[in-house]
Amino acid sequence: MTFPDFLPALLLATVPAVAVGGAMLLLTRQFLDREHRRRLLELQMKNAETVLPVRLQAYERICLFLERITPSNMLVRVGGANLSAGEYQRVLLSEIRNEYNHNVSQQIYMTHDSWAAVKSARETVVTLINRSFHELAPHARGTDLAKKVLEHVIEQEVDPTAPALARIKHELAQVF
Repeated sequence: MTFPDFLPALLLATVPAVAVGGAMLLLTRQFLDREHRRRLLELQMKNAETVLPVRLQAYERICLFLERITPSNMLVRVGGANLSAGEYQRVLLSEIRNEYNHNVSQQIYMTHDSWAAVKSARETVVTLINRSFHELAPHARGTDLAKKVLEHVIEQEVDPTAPALARIKHELAQVF
């Protein structure tokens, strides 16, 4: 048998084998891709079960932080009746700094925009306290500072922490 005579028989034997091998390769690749996507989805679901509660807790803590530094709440909680305006200013700023430092790690669970809103709210409250203090007479009392801060809040018609709280609530609504 010569090579030209042997070629049709060789093709008859190899073409079906190559076709079956190609089909097996394609089916195996599809199976492995599907299995990879399934495992990835399982991992994402398991991750969501773990991260979602922690993320919700972070949002709760930041909402609590914002509520605690809201001037009307903070001035009631941190009384300054027996303090001078300067002492009361330092106490209020220390309270804000401590609250912020206690909650700063929560930013890893929030979007950049929400964390920026939280930082902006904190800076606004600090600026409000400092501006109110500088508008007082040199020997003013802590109660005078509290009144001046509340006057500024009333003038603005919106608590300085309200935009950040709204931003966080909006972000949480998107999660659910």
